[in-house]
Amino acid sequence: YIFYTDWQWTSFVVFSISQSTMLAVGAVYYMLFTGVPGTATYYATIMTIYTWVAKGAWFALGYPYDFIVVPVWIPSAMLLDLTYWATRRNKHAVIIIGGTLVGLSFPLFNMVNLLLIRDPLEVAFKYPRPTLPAYMTPIEPQVGKFYNSP
Repeated sequence: YIFYTDWQWTSFVVFSISQSTMLAVGAVYYMLFTGVPGTATYYATIMTIYTWVAKGAWFALGYPYDFIVVPVWIPSAMLLDLTYWATRRNKHAVIIIGGTLVGLSFPLFNMVNLLLIRDPLEVAFKYPRPTLPAYMTPIEPQVGKFYNSP
């Protein structure tokens, strides 16, 4: 929670870039390889279900339900499928137009998604970490240790 709260905007940008790239590159490669429209939505559905499983696993470990936020892949994948369907004769068009649509729409859908979850700072204080990481462990002050030493 500390990482997400302190680096909320940075992690949103990093995850938006990495996940939209993962969706666009993976789905376009798969669509061009198989020639089947609709594979991007299928691909996004698999990733969504996988994230639900990961969310359930973290919840089972005692983390709050909001600890994992499931990204909204499916609407962007549907745009990619529509682009592939509209530009079947030009493989470069689906890469450029479809990739642009995914890159622009994915962060927007996820921004709405993130607005609907609880405040990360509230979650951080409500569910404190059981142990402090090594870099946050307090060190006793050494002031006056050798003051009366011969």
